[in-house]
Amino acid sequence: MSFPDRRTVNILLTILLFAIVLAVVYAARGVIVIFIFSILFAYLIDPIVRFLQRHSLFFRNLRGPHVAEAYLCLLILIPLVIHAVAPGSLGKATKLVKEMPAFVAGVSSGEIATEVGDKYGWSEAQQLRVKSLLIQRQTEINWLARRLERSAFPVITGVVVIPILSIFFLSDGANMVNSLVGLASTKDSLEALQSLADELNTMLQHYIRAKVILGGLSLVFFSATTLLLGFPHALALGLLAGILEFIPVAGWMISATAIISIGAMTHSHWIWMAVLVGFWRMLMDYWIAPRVMGHELEIHPVLAIFAVMVGGAIGGIVGIYLSVPLVAVLRVFWRRSAQLKPRAVAEPLLSTPERA
Repeated sequence: MSFPDRRTVNILLTILLFAIVLAVVYAARGVIVIFIFSILFAYLIDPIVRFLQRHSLFFRNLRGPHVAEAYLCLLILIPLVIHAVAPGSLGKATKLVKEMPAFVAGVSSGEIATEVGDKYGWSEAQQLRVKSLLIQRQTEINWLARRLERSAFPVITGVVVIPILSIFFLSDGANMVNSLVGLASTKDSLEALQSLADELNTMLQHYIRAKVILGGLSLVFFSATTLLLGFPHALALGLLAGILEFIPVAGWMISATAIISIGAMTHSHWIWMAVLVGFWRMLMDYWIAPRVMGHELEIHPVLAIFAVMVGGAIGGIVGIYLSVPLVAVLRVFWRRSAQLKPRAVAEPLLSTPERA
């Protein structure tokens, strides 16, 4: 028998193929993540497109015009909502972006404490304490500013590219899936793969629904608490918290920091707000979110918590965001394979009498 034999060669080639695939996935992980988020964004917009298509007088059989209508509605509605809950915030945000280098320099040097203190009536002792704290943390502040500057371009690229890619998934997603199913299936497996694709589609719809529910709960909680504690622009702060709830970990940290900082600068009850934020995050992370995700995706809450922790350890924020839907996808594949096993065993038993 020659060495290596055919079986050994097949095993080695299979291992090599898997290694090449993993290397390609790792090298292109940024592009793959953008495509995944584009698909999820398409699922977020899809209910709006279907609503417009269902109530339209023209082009009911075409999705393209209704996708354009949905994007146009969002482009008009989002600025109007922002202006309604926080008048002038768009102009202030643009001004802040332009003045960001000077702002970072003021924070690292501590001069920002004097400017904010004079504006909001801080005592001289309070200004000196904040200024001293900022000077002590100057190295960390500069490191964080450099890191944010490096990550700004990928974030901006994602913000621009993801909605554009989502247009293609919204317009022709069903045909793309049918083409992939037809390419990967045989005559015998076509029905099973089509059913698998339908189940994955339903699962992703439920995942987006769960994220919308969690965002809505955060919007209601922060709007109510900031309003009761006398914070300015309570509805705007609640809207910010609801939107950032879609971003795992970093989202709620940014919204909590912004809300508490505004409370401290405007002499609102920011200490009570900090306590309520801590209580809300414990309630959200360990009770509400696992149960909402578990109910929508049919995953046990403990498994959802475990998936989020493992995803965060492996892939950071992206891993946290994608961990639960990935577990749900694996569950669908596992259940499908378990359903196919008895059928594979039963076929030889049924054919035995015919051969006899």
